[in-house]
Amino acid sequence: MTDYAIPLWGWIVIGAAIAVIVVLAFIAGRLLARLHQQQRRRQEAMTKRNTSLDESVTTLARAMEQGQCDFSEGALRIVVLLDHRAEPEKPDYAAKYPALHQMYERIKHMPTHDARKQFPKKEIRRMDEEREGYERELKDAILKDVRQLREDFREDKA
Repeated sequence: MTDYAIPLWGWIVIGAAIAVIVVLAFIAGRLLARLHQQQRRRQEAMTKRNTSLDESVTTLARAMEQGQCDFSEGALRIVVLLDHRAEPEKPDYAAKYPALHQMYERIKHMPTHDARKQFPKKEIRRMDEEREGYERELKDAILKDVRQLREDFREDKA
């Protein structure tokens, strides 16, 4: 059996390799900690955003139920707010609240705000009559959706 001794340069290489491994492990640990912190912050921001969106949705739903907001305006806003919720698995809100989405689909092409002002009064009146007809037609179904939406998004729900 031969007695094999590691020369000095071999120990230096082994020491340097161990030092590199320790430094890389430290760097990997720090990066992993940063990643976890970033994910936690992102989750908190997403939760905060969803909470804000949910408050807006329930406020609009309550206003619609109390007659303080037109069904068409409420439907436009609620559908967009629901679409902006950050969720890992997006529920099918169109199936869950069909009347709101039906109203949205019927009126989304109609201009609002400044774009509306560019149309002649006769055309605006025609669009208003069309929109109001949809509101009358879908009133009961929209109220049902609004009540269900308020139940689904109630604040004390865990």
